[in-house]
Amino acid sequence: MKKTVYPNYKTKCGWNALLPEHQEKPQLSEDINSDVVIVGGGYTGLAAAKRWFEIAPDDTITMIDASTNSEGSSGRNSGFLIEIALSNDIKSASLKKLTECNELISSTLIKIKEAISNAALDSQMHRTGVYRVAAGEAGLKSLQKYQEFLKASNLEFKVLNTKELNKRIGTTYYRKGLYNPHCYLVQPAALIRNLTDQLPSAIQYYENTPALECLKSKSHWIIKTPKAIIKTKKVIVANNAFCGKLGIGKHRVATIYTYAAMTEVLNEQTLSSLGTDNNWGVLPTHRLGSTLRRTIDGRLMIRSLYHYEKEENTDLIAKQLRHHLKSRYPNLPELDFHSVWGGATGLTLNGGPLWGEIDKNLFISAGCNGGGVIKGTLFGELLADSANNRPTPNIQQLFGQANWMPLDPFRKIGFKLVSMIERNKGKAEI
Repeated sequence: MKKTVYPNYKTKCGWNALLPEHQEKPQLSEDINSDVVIVGGGYTGLAAAKRWFEIAPDDTITMIDASTNSEGSSGRNSGFLIEIALSNDIKSASLKKLTECNELISSTLIKIKEAISNAALDSQMHRTGVYRVAAGEAGLKSLQKYQEFLKASNLEFKVLNTKELNKRIGTTYYRKGLYNPHCYLVQPAALIRNLTDQLPSAIQYYENTPALECLKSKSHWIIKTPKAIIKTKKVIVANNAFCGKLGIGKHRVATIYTYAAMTEVLNEQTLSSLGTDNNWGVLPTHRLGSTLRRTIDGRLMIRSLYHYEKEENTDLIAKQLRHHLKSRYPNLPELDFHSVWGGATGLTLNGGPLWGEIDKNLFISAGCNGGGVIKGTLFGELLADSANNRPTPNIQQLFGQANWMPLDPFRKIGFKLVSMIERNKGKAEI
């Protein structure tokens, strides 16, 4: 079987399917020279390209996307924009560091909001807050740690029991929950389209143009694509989960596939049974738990399941996702999914990003660990600063640095072993 070196998803993105048809950008079909090439057209790549143009508008800036803009990984996420550094990013004991992280995240979120304020599409960006929930003992332990983190960090939250959760989100499945207001929900495919529309016209942007190889020459870098070669002075690698397929960061970042399903619009009678909130998001406290959303237009979305390096059969995935959703909402009528889709994320061993200059004039930001909208935007912008010799905060000190991990077959064996243990321990959260 041919090795996958870039995202080539089996199914269409469900969020994108709700939007008007996307007008695709051209594919690169002839050799070019560039001052910088940005590999990846997601949140990190876009932020890097825009910031580079602000710094050096006379440079030739080229951005290539393996897919089309809202069909890539950035349009396939669950649409959570968390305003605060998470507990796996930083320990609450380091309050000064936490404050600095949150200031960076907050300022980045403001930039995102401003960028889409007059956008053509509705990104459905609303500050709804977020629920963290637990159904079993493993989840309750994780939730207690998260509660301690919020309390020590002086962050607002409310503890909810089963009855209170049921009133708000219409399910008695969970034994305990925490609500905190530090989260926006968005339509991610609309958001990435709107941000892309803000690209300066001088930036050369090519879709359906995956990077197949990234080669070092004496005086420049060579990016090979299916139909053309790009010679460039500098490279920013912003393809997250797939950086290792180019031989870059392969000892630090693994490709993990996860899956989502979205229902058709539910009828009024069904919606009335789903609690008082009409636009909410639920995040599990256990790492393998299921994410839930109720959308503004009256759908339910569930994201769950993980597979290593390879996207699994969609029919089997749909069956499992339907089971997980029905276990939370057993009184729902027979569910028709509007769409089921997979998406890849870059996972690191310790949750820290792979960020910075890893070879002369080769820069990378990867390993989003499922939280790439705001942090990806922040890291992309700062990477452009760093590549242009501008001062930046110490990202490794603030957010950590991805640890070394072994390559296959040891990595695959380790992932499967840990996943099996965690699935058994936290099965109520899945």
